Amino acid sequence: MTITFEKFTSVQIEQVFDVATDFESFQNKMGNFFPSIRIISVRPNTTLVEEHINLAGKEMVVMAKHIIEKPTLHETFIVGGDAKGSHITENFQQTSNGTKITITVDFKSKGKMRLSGMFSKGKFENEFPKIYDKLILIAES
Repeated sequence: MTITFEKFTSVQIEQVFDVATDFESFQNKMGNFFPSIRIISVRPNTTLVEEHINLAGKEMVVMAKHIIEKPTLHETFIVGGDAKGSHITENFQQTSNGTKITITVDFKSKGKMRLSGMFSKGKFENEFPKIYDKLILIAES
């Protein structure tokens, strides 16, 4: 299942990009979505992270490879866990009023996630953008 959506913020591109790629702070600042984050490996422009993600009241455990091209592109490849094979692309674009973020999520549910049917298209389309609403609130504060 693939969805694309846009978010807008009045803050500059670097500021919102830094918040969106500060994985270590996700557990503290967005614990309702990310109850557990563990950084496995950090290399220039690439970070491997074990993430527990809450969406629609269900918790997924994934291994995520984050690739960063600051300040315009953040790609996340889910290389293991409940959503293995999923891919998220975040494109950041400076505008005259701040920053536009275009997010494309190609979500693949595996194992118990597929069996639970927790991610019907409508539910998924409503739940995933809430993470970005929270990121923007943090960036704007």
